[in-house]
Amino acid sequence: MELFVGIDMGTGSSKGVLVTADGNVLASEQRAHEMSLPRPGWAEVDADRVWWRDVCSIASALTHRAPSGSTIAGVCVSGVGPCLVLTDAQMRPVRPAILYGIDSRASAEIVELTELFGAENILQKCGKSLSSQAVGPKIEWVRKHEPDVFSRAERWFGSSSYIVAKLTGEYVQDHHTASQCDPLYSVRDFDWNSDWADRVLGGLERPKLAWPSDVVGQVDATGAEATGIPVGTPVVAGTVDAYAEAFSVGVRHPGDLMLMYGSTMFLVQVLAEYHTNPALWTTAGAQQGTYALAAGTSTAGSLTTWLQTLTGGAPFDELMREAAEVPAGAEGLLILPYLAGERTPVFDADARGVMAGLTLRHGRGHIFRAAYEGISFGIRQILEMFDDATPLTRAVAVGGGLRSPVWAQALSDITGQTQLVTEQTIGASYGDGLLAAIGVGAVPPETDWATVASEIPPNPANAALYDDLYENWRRLYPATREIVHTGARLTR
Repeated sequence: MELFVGIDMGTGSSKGVLVTADGNVLASEQRAHEMSLPRPGWAEVDADRVWWRDVCSIASALTHRAPSGSTIAGVCVSGVGPCLVLTDAQMRPVRPAILYGIDSRASAEIVELTELFGAENILQKCGKSLSSQAVGPKIEWVRKHEPDVFSRAERWFGSSSYIVAKLTGEYVQDHHTASQCDPLYSVRDFDWNSDWADRVLGGLERPKLAWPSDVVGQVDATGAEATGIPVGTPVVAGTVDAYAEAFSVGVRHPGDLMLMYGSTMFLVQVLAEYHTNPALWTTAGAQQGTYALAAGTSTAGSLTTWLQTLTGGAPFDELMREAAEVPAGAEGLLILPYLAGERTPVFDADARGVMAGLTLRHGRGHIFRAAYEGISFGIRQILEMFDDATPLTRAVAVGGGLRSPVWAQALSDITGQTQLVTEQTIGASYGDGLLAAIGVGAVPPETDWATVASEIPPNPANAALYDDLYENWRRLYPATREIVHTGARLTR
């Protein structure tokens, strides 16, 4: 029996599965980890001590649980992204990995590179404006602020491509991850944006490009010893976790949308054709020659986790019960959930959270409901822009946030969109298993393991209320922007 190992390195944990070619999960493993927040606006991970350690531990546990007589036929790893892992020629990191858009240190470099290459040129070639999500400005930041570190760097990776290198010794980057490394890659052309890449990378070597399901190497002796995966096992390129997760739930066709409920919210919609919007991210898709539109918030589940701690650490079920007892609209309480700045659509690292309409009548349940509604208003704002590109045909919801029925129902009510929930909700690692199976030819490229198990339709009785509240919510950010920017300056 042929088996496939899929491992995903998320923001708060790494997860792995051992699956058969028909999508049956034989074993799963999970390892919790933390990121480092050494300064305001910084978010880092030790790539070896966190990501590689997790992969080795999970892979070893999974291979030991493989049935007798079975064969590990392929491996795929995904991870948070886009990230920046700088290494020397021996693939030893020269500094901690700089994480995706939640790390906003390179704001000055974003401005400088935008002025250098031109905002409209960047949008047309790269599919998006430069933001805290982009890798290029972070490379520039290291060059300017850590010149000794940069002088020792020879290669650069994302989270998943770093693990591919550790497993195989190969230096590759998948097209999707590359398409988030602005301004180094031309999304329209599915290739490196050579002149700009050379300017930003300096002496850093460019990796080879591959699509996420392409076999890019085999597990070598060093990788096998560390992970327990047999020498010679094919390894596919992998990709950013959100796109592996979208792949896992069948978001494969134009108009298909994935809503990922997690520490942040992330949205991926498959495009019918190339389209740009300065408030969104156009990227290469997970499948060869495809485009996708994406958006991501800076907080979501992290906001309610913070609230849980702030209000005494009550059990999650108790908090959800209190929030469910509060009527839709939280009796006029509105929350702007920008406690870590915001990515889509305002791209403002100095944005801050705002609570409006608070009274002595409001309790803990009101605050939790208003937080979920505030997150959902933000998603409605994003979906309105998505519709301008490719009309939404169906929305599939994934992620741990679905444990909160209040959150899931509020999002359906506020957006007016029915959400589909699949039977298998393991996440990106499950999509990794499918990418590996496709890559080695064990299943046809069109294979889809996803089966819809339930639906979350909107409640029409709440539509008018939420329409009115949405208009007020949209006014909060422009009305308070200058005030919170003053406060943000005090934290520097």
